Amino acid sequence: MKRRDFVKIAGMGAGATMLPSVPIFGNAISEEMLLIPGIDVAAKKVLADVALNTAKSLGATYADARIGRYLNQYVFTREEKVQNVVNTESFGIGIRVIANGTWGFASTNNVSDEGIKKATEQAIAIAKANARIQKEPVRLAPEQGYGEVSWKTPIKKDFKEVPVSEKVDLLLSANAAAMENGANFVNSALFMVNEQKYFASTEGSYIDQDVHRIWPTFGVTAIDKEKGKFKSRQALSSPMGMGFEYLDGDSSQKIDGPGGVKLYKHSYDIVEDATEAAKQAKEMLGAKSVEPGKYDLVLEPNHLGLTIHESVGHPLELDRVLGYEANYAGTSFATIDKWKSKNFEYGSDLVNLVADKTQVGSLGAVGYDDEGVKCKKWDLVRNGVLVNYQAIRDQVHMLDQKESHGCCYSQSWNDVQFQRMPNVSLEPGNDKYSVNDMIKDVEKGIYIAGRGSYSIDQQRYNFQFGGTVFYEIENGEIKGMLNDVAYQSNTKEFWNSCAKICDKDDYRMFGSFFDGKGQPSQVSAVSHGCSTTRFNGVNVINTGRNI
Repeated sequence: MKRRDFVKIAGMGAGATMLPSVPIFGNAISEEMLLIPGIDVAAKKVLADVALNTAKSLGATYADARIGRYLNQYVFTREEKVQNVVNTESFGIGIRVIANGTWGFASTNNVSDEGIKKATEQAIAIAKANARIQKEPVRLAPEQGYGEVSWKTPIKKDFKEVPVSEKVDLLLSANAAAMENGANFVNSALFMVNEQKYFASTEGSYIDQDVHRIWPTFGVTAIDKEKGKFKSRQALSSPMGMGFEYLDGDSSQKIDGPGGVKLYKHSYDIVEDATEAAKQAKEMLGAKSVEPGKYDLVLEPNHLGLTIHESVGHPLELDRVLGYEANYAGTSFATIDKWKSKNFEYGSDLVNLVADKTQVGSLGAVGYDDEGVKCKKWDLVRNGVLVNYQAIRDQVHMLDQKESHGCCYSQSWNDVQFQRMPNVSLEPGNDKYSVNDMIKDVEKGIYIAGRGSYSIDQQRYNFQFGGTVFYEIENGEIKGMLNDVAYQSNTKEFWNSCAKICDKDDYRMFGSFFDGKGQPSQVSAVSHGCSTTRFNGVNVINTGRNI
């Protein structure tokens, strides 16, 4: 095969793989069926009580029931063609019990009195069977019953009410804009999710929630046939806990970043981003390759959010810390002894990392978690020192704490709920300080925007991160684009090199729409907010990916 033909084929492959592998849940339905209302709240309460009453009559000391209707719509396009439109619905009930001091769980899509009783009996039988090998009984942190309450994502446009034709037109317009500005290949997609969740427990909670999430994304590839090169650029969008209004492209929600990079807050212009992506992919083809060495890194939120996710969010999950995830997802360097010392320096004294399930617009925002705990905000790292973890009702006693953190989640009614990462974010700086101010203060550095490839060890300690676009900073000025950039560090060294954080005006969120954990594996959605942040003296390598 000639080199030029290889590059052409490889470029097509790169364009096709820019979008993520997508889990599909539920049964295929028509677009119109997405608009059919589910059963009303009163009917849900009657059905949930069947499970709770049955569980108590069979000896359960605790029980909860989750009735869920999960609606998904995914739209995929490539260049001028629609590749697929996927509409799915999943409906059923999951019942969790404690009997003989042990958990039991069962679920069914037969949401009738008979089906619910049978599933509850199965959950009780599982608990009693497991009790024979249970070493110590489940210890639940106390939680009040909230009665009949509801919560809803504050949306302005329900994606289900927006015609598929409008969504397709928007994606194809973005594709066309990319092709007109130099892209050779482009894929785009819209992921839209609505979770209609009802939780009831023997403690007196009956909680109805309506959760919405959206993620527009794309990948473009530009090819230089003469030089035998191709470069790709992903979207700079972030998945959000919002309605279709996120795609309104409000210019007041846009930030002009260094090097002309367009950055977005709570509104996203996919056509503009696709236009800029094509131009930047072409610019990458002629950009110089980075010289390895120590640099001051200026990391924008869409990029730094992924680093927060991997180096803070995951290692501070208590089940991982205790080794319960070792078989699948690894362990954590942030062991209990470090927390108990009360002086473990996770980062510099500028670093304040918080968990928050109430953050408006975030993917993880809900009123109550999936075991009926009212959601809240709490510190993980304060003034650089490790102060807490992420834990749920049957875990917090291991920390000598008496209140759940409210971060329990299940991907569906068919899966048992367990500890999942809440939104984990870096607080902005207190002093007025912009990205341009930060650039001016850097003598030798690199500005990195967007996510790229990465790797991190099973203890979430040693890591390497790439990005989407890279710009060289010299003597306080942007000098041009760079290629082949990745930085290497370890979590403690990296966060202790944090030297400056921009103020709240620059605060934005990154999101992970399909974050996996557990066996059997489940996915969840979580956001990570921060402002642009500088890390001094970080080791940068040359990845040498040019063909």
